[in-house]
Amino acid sequence: MSGRVVVVTGASRGAGKGIALALGATGDTVYVTGRTEPDLAATAEEIGRRGGTGVPVVCDHADDEQVRGVFERVGAEHGRLDVLVGNATALPAAPPRPGQGFWERPLAEELKPLEVGLRSHYVAAHYAAPLLIAAGGLLVFTSAPGARVHLPGLHGPSYGAGKAGTDKLAYDMARELRPHGVTVLSIWMGVLRTERITPELERRLAGTVLPPFESPEFTGRVVDALANDPGRREYSGRTVWGAELGAKYGVTDVDGSRPDSHREWLGPPSEFPEHTPTYAEFRASTA
Repeated sequence: MSGRVVVVTGASRGAGKGIALALGATGDTVYVTGRTEPDLAATAEEIGRRGGTGVPVVCDHADDEQVRGVFERVGAEHGRLDVLVGNATALPAAPPRPGQGFWERPLAEELKPLEVGLRSHYVAAHYAAPLLIAAGGLLVFTSAPGARVHLPGLHGPSYGAGKAGTDKLAYDMARELRPHGVTVLSIWMGVLRTERITPELERRLAGTVLPPFESPEFTGRVVDALANDPGRREYSGRTVWGAELGAKYGVTDVDGSRPDSHREWLGPPSEFPEHTPTYAEFRASTA
C-alpha cells in the first residue's frame, strides 16, 4: 500500500526522523513535526528523494494550539489520516550522575518526559482521532522497556513513568477507538543508533553496558508492515517488542540484520487484561 497520509511527531532527528524516512520510502505523504525548521526541512527533502512526499511542519509539542494546528492542516488538505506515530518527547539535558537521586536533579529538566512525551502524545491523539476514524487508521506510540525496568545511570523515574503511561495510554485509547476501526498500540524500540551515537561510542557501549544497536528506520519499517496488515487489529491495545513484530513480518534493518528483542534481559512488554468484567460478572465467575 502506498499513498497513505502519515504524521510522525518529533521527526527532526533521532527515532522520529528514521521512522519518517522509512515510511516515506513507500510513497507516503509524511508530515514531519518538530521545533527545528532546518532539520525538518532536511528530513522532508530526504523523504522526497526516497519517493515520498515530505511535509515539514514546525510545531512545539509543548504548545497544544500548535499541535491542534498540525491536524487541522492535515484535515483541510486530506480529510483523513492513515497513520499517526506519536514519538515527540524531550529528555533531561544530562543523564543522572552515579548515585544522584531524582530530588537532586533540576525539576524542570526531569519533568520533560512527562510534559513533552506522555502529555503531548495524548494531545496529538486527541486532535488526530477524528481523522484516524475517517481512515480506519493506525495509531502507534513509540515506547521503551523503561516502562517496566530501571537502568541506573540511564534514565530516572520521570522517564519510566512517561513510558509506562504511554503503554497504558495505548491500551485505553484502543478500547475507545476499536468500535471506530482504529488500531492503537505501543512499540518498544531497541537501543537506537541516532545522530548522538558516534561509531566510537557504539563500539564502547554495544555488548557491554548496552546490547547491539538498531537503526531508527527499523521501527519505521515495522510500522509500515503493520499498516499493510489487514489483521493488525489483533495488536490493538497491546504493547509489543518492535523486534518481535519485525520478525513476524520478516522486516530487516537497513544493514540487512534482524534486530533481537531483549525479552530475556528486560522482560516482556507491559501487559493489560483483554477484558475487565463488571463486578457482577466477576462475582458470577467465582461463584
